[in-house]
Amino acid sequence: MLKMWSGRFTKGTDERMDDFHSSIHFDQRLYKQDLAGSRAHVRMLAACGIISETEKEQILSGLAKVEQALEAGKLSLHAGLEDIHMAVEHYLTAEIGEVGKKLHTARSRNDQVATDLRLYLREVARQVQDRLVQLSRVLIDRAEAESETLMPGYTHLQPAQPITLGHHLLAYFEMFYRDLTRVEDCLERANYSPLGAGALAGVTYPIDRELTAQLLGFTAPMANSLDAVSDRDFVIEFLAALSIIMVHLSRFCEELIIWSNPAFGFVELDDAYSTGSSIMPQKKNPDVPELVRGKAGRVFGDLMAILTVVKGIPLAYNKDLQEDKEAFFDAVDTVLACLEIFIPLLSTLKFNREKMRAACNEGYLNATDVADYLAKKGLPFRDAHEIVGKVVRYAIDHGLRLEELSLSQWQEFSPLFEPDILETVQIEACVAARNSLGGTAPAQVRAAVKRSRELLDKFSIK
Repeated sequence: MLKMWSGRFTKGTDERMDDFHSSIHFDQRLYKQDLAGSRAHVRMLAACGIISETEKEQILSGLAKVEQALEAGKLSLHAGLEDIHMAVEHYLTAEIGEVGKKLHTARSRNDQVATDLRLYLREVARQVQDRLVQLSRVLIDRAEAESETLMPGYTHLQPAQPITLGHHLLAYFEMFYRDLTRVEDCLERANYSPLGAGALAGVTYPIDRELTAQLLGFTAPMANSLDAVSDRDFVIEFLAALSIIMVHLSRFCEELIIWSNPAFGFVELDDAYSTGSSIMPQKKNPDVPELVRGKAGRVFGDLMAILTVVKGIPLAYNKDLQEDKEAFFDAVDTVLACLEIFIPLLSTLKFNREKMRAACNEGYLNATDVADYLAKKGLPFRDAHEIVGKVVRYAIDHGLRLEELSLSQWQEFSPLFEPDILETVQIEACVAARNSLGGTAPAQVRAAVKRSRELLDKFSIK
C-alpha cells in the first residue's frame, strides 16, 4: 500500500522492511489513547480556526466509527500500516474521505506517540496503585490478627531477636506504601502534554497547546518541543518504580518460600496457589512465590532495556525510541499479574503460630535483652555484651536455654543479676519490652495498624 510519507521516494519499501520497521503489532494497544489525543487535537484545530466546525464534526464522527470498528476487531492492523497512528488516520480517511487527511495538521507522529505513552502510563499507573492498595489492606488485616504472634526475627538469616509476626508483616506494608507514593510522584512528573510540539521544533500554526492539555487532563503543555518528543524519562522513572515494587514482592516471596519449607514450617500456602510434582507425590511446591521472584528479573531487564535505548540517542526523535514500548508494556503486564495473584495468595496463607513460637526457643534470641538488663544497672554496654557472650557460651555447652538458667547460675557471671532476670529473659517479656515507637511490642503493632489504615484512607486514587 502507498505510504503516507511516500512522496519523496521513487520506490516502495521491501516487504521485509515493512515487517522490521512496523510497530503496529505491539503499539495497537495504544489505540484508545491515540483516539483520545486525536479528538483533543481536532477540537483544538477547530477552536483555533485551522479547520472548520463542520470538518471537526466529520472527523470526530469518523473517529468514533474507527473506534467501534477497532473494538469489534473489524479492521486489519497489518505491518503495511506501520503503527497505530497511521492505522487510525488510514481508516479515518477511508471512512470520511479527504477531510480525514486534515487530522494530522499541526502535529507529528513524534508528539503523538509521546502523548499516547503518557496517557497510557497514567491509566496503568492507577491500576498498579489500585492493586497496591488492595495488597496493603490485606497486609494490615493479617498483621492485626497476628499482633501477638511471636516469631524469631533474623539478621543474616540467623536468629537475632524475638518479634511479632504482625510487626514483620507491617514492614512490607511500609515498603508497598512507599511504592504507592513513588508511583504518585512519577505520575505528577509524567502528566504534561507533548501534543503540539510537532516533530521537534514546534509548529507554524496558531495552535492552543493549553487547550489540548486541558482536554486531555494534563497539568500543562511541556515547555520545550525538543524535550517533549525525544525523552522517555517518564517511562524510565515508572519502570524504576515498578522494579522496586518487584524487589519488595520478591523479598516477600523469598521469605514465604523459606517459611513454607518443613524445616521452618511457619506457613502453609493454600492448595489453590500451590502445585505438586509429576514424580514425587508428597510435594507441595510454592510456585506462585517462585514465579514472582523470577519475574522480578524480567522487569529489571525491561528497565535496563529502556535505559540502554535512551542513553545514546541525540536530540530529537530517533527510531530507537520505538523500542521503548515492548519493554514498557511487558513490565506493566508482569507487575499487574504478580500483584493480582499475590493478593489472594497472601489472604489465604495459614500461619503456624505454634512452630513460630517454638522457633523462638532456638538461637538465644533473648541475649540482647540480658545485655540491656545489665546496661540499665549501670554497666557499660560493651562490658555487658562481653558478659552475656560468656553466659551464652555456658548455656550452649550445657544444652540450656537462657530461660532455663537458675538465679545462682546467672550470678556466677555478675552480681548485678537479681531475681527479676528470670522474668526479663522470657520471650514474651522481651517482645513486650520493645515498646518504643516503631517497635515490635503488640501495643506498637496495634498502633501501627491504626496508623496504616489512616494512611491508606487518606490516599486517593483518582
